[in-house]
Amino acid sequence: MAILQKTREKAGMAVSIIIALALLSSIIDPSTLETAFNAMSSRNDVGKIAGKTVSYTDFQQDIEKFTMINEMVSGSSAQNEQQQTQVRNIAWQSLVDKYLFIKNAQAAGINVGDEEMKELLAGDMVSPLISQNPAFLDENGNFSKEAVQNLVSSMASDQTGRLQTYWDYIQNSVYTQQFYAKYGSLFSASSFQSPVALKRAIADNNVTTNVDFVLVPLPYMMDSTVVVSDSEIQKYYNDHKKLFRQNASRDMEYVVYEVKPSESDINAASEAISNLYDEFASAENMKSFLARNSERSYSEYWYKNGELATVNADIDAFVSANTEGVSPIVKDNNNVFYSAKVLATSQIPDSAYVKHILLTGTDAKAKADSLSDAIAKGESFANAAASFSADTRSAADGELGSLGWMTQTYMIPGFESVLTAQVGKPFVLTTQYGTHVVMVSQKTAPVVKKQVAILQKTALASNETFNEYYGKASKFAKLAGGSYADYKNAVDTMGLYSHPMNNVPESNATYGTIDQAKEVTRWLYDNKVGKVSDIITVNNNYFFVATVKGIHNEGIAEYKEVAEAIRQQLYTEKLAAKAAGKIASQIAGINDLQAIADTLHTTVNSGIDIRFAAMAGQGLDPKFIGTASVAPEGKICGPVAGMIGTYIFKVNSRETEAYYTETDAKNAALQMAGYTSQMLLPVMMQDANVKDNRARFF
Repeated sequence: MAILQKTREKAGMAVSIIIALALLSSIIDPSTLETAFNAMSSRNDVGKIAGKTVSYTDFQQDIEKFTMINEMVSGSSAQNEQQQTQVRNIAWQSLVDKYLFIKNAQAAGINVGDEEMKELLAGDMVSPLISQNPAFLDENGNFSKEAVQNLVSSMASDQTGRLQTYWDYIQNSVYTQQFYAKYGSLFSASSFQSPVALKRAIADNNVTTNVDFVLVPLPYMMDSTVVVSDSEIQKYYNDHKKLFRQNASRDMEYVVYEVKPSESDINAASEAISNLYDEFASAENMKSFLARNSERSYSEYWYKNGELATVNADIDAFVSANTEGVSPIVKDNNNVFYSAKVLATSQIPDSAYVKHILLTGTDAKAKADSLSDAIAKGESFANAAASFSADTRSAADGELGSLGWMTQTYMIPGFESVLTAQVGKPFVLTTQYGTHVVMVSQKTAPVVKKQVAILQKTALASNETFNEYYGKASKFAKLAGGSYADYKNAVDTMGLYSHPMNNVPESNATYGTIDQAKEVTRWLYDNKVGKVSDIITVNNNYFFVATVKGIHNEGIAEYKEVAEAIRQQLYTEKLAAKAAGKIASQIAGINDLQAIADTLHTTVNSGIDIRFAAMAGQGLDPKFIGTASVAPEGKICGPVAGMIGTYIFKVNSRETEAYYTETDAKNAALQMAGYTSQMLLPVMMQDANVKDNRARFF
């Protein structure tokens, strides 16, 4: 909502800017105006796909459309943050498919025609997106073309237009999926492994080289004689720019004040729960009492010994040791106070195997009573379910009417009594779904369980405490405001810890253990290097003051950003070459590996098996592995200048085994082709320079 408010505020400002620009247009270069307009516009764009700009307004309309479709599919309008993120991802993917993927597929000669679509929607080759859609299944769970026809024919009388939107979505999904299937087939069919490559893969994986070697690690101290010039760094950067491609990110530091309850606040919470203790112990309507007085509501869950440890160890210990009574008040490290009352103790199984017959209609109760009596007298439950149940899909273990094993955490709402029901005796119950004839056929062994009421109070910061922390944050913000130097001086003056955080993406919303802190990231991306923020309030419980230390733009990293990393790499390479040259002169003429080790004051590593095909996971330099894999047997080889040290080695033997077969090699090639195919769309997006700015808004 904050980003919407910001957009509204800027809209009024934009009108004034446009008027001013119009007045100045006669004296300002038109290209300057264009640049200004583009910059102003891009900040309000969700992204750009293959040259097509996606505005926030248009994208929001797509989100609303897919939200409606999700509601139609799920039957619920309630959405948590995860579901909202999924809807936004679907909306974005649909745009990528429309503006990029399908056009690229068509350019490759792929098309999906009208007749083909008819077959995919309702012909002899119906798409799985339709044939497996629950909306188009009959009462037996089979695909029904009539169900598809019924939806299409109902669209004309649907005044809301929702059915038309849903059908358009299905058609578009089928159309797009067919392009993906064809493009994927085209790509996989072109993946060819030659006989020579196949033979090489088998050999590389079946040959093991047994090596003795001496390793002299590179020195840890800097060698001042090894110099890397700026021109060498610049040349490496120019020659390897693609290696330095990066996403947009920011470097920052921040100070955060967490509002914590004071000693007075903690005492107030302790007093509040103490005043409720006697009423808690004597309450007859526990559900009502907890609803009015506790942060933890009433639950009919039956707890085994140890299960309440996740709430509080002292509470769990009390409940485990007592069959009745009220625990003393206890406090945990988070200033939460608890007291527990054992309400009931019983032998309860962990799970029960349940069967049911679902009945609906005005006569459901009478019919249920009749069926229950008939089953109790010997009528087959499965036959009765087949004849009368409105639930035709429940058939656990192949028996119609069987729901399978139920537990307290895997339970149909309203079926809780099955855990205490008598085995083999049918009974009737009512739920939100209708009237049920229920029978428990099996149970696990019963164990001691208890129903427990928990009175919970958390010590919260008072207004006075909140204002005290805000005052501290305000004092720091005033001292730190102005520049990064002022920020660092304020940190030192007030003795605070400044949290460093580098390469922060625009999508970031978490700082340490603090979630939902997107406002901090938005500020970070709206400001320049050296800027210090005012107080940024997060979750009404944290006060941030942040500063921008570095800006990394999307694309190829600037020379100054990577120069030091390049310098270190080139230094290590030069140092390794120098070390290898020095060692070569030290061991010249020595043909015994142990003598070489003695000369270099190190040891011989014996019997190391090396496989060239498995470069990773061996803890050795790739240069050494590659050289050893092709070196002659019985000959001292080296020095090899590795990135961790210098190697001198001798190949003792090579063994050729047959555990890696042609089938293994082909499967590995198929797996690699699969990985490669997954990169098709990302590569297309990179080539088209797709800009995804959603993190700026959501």
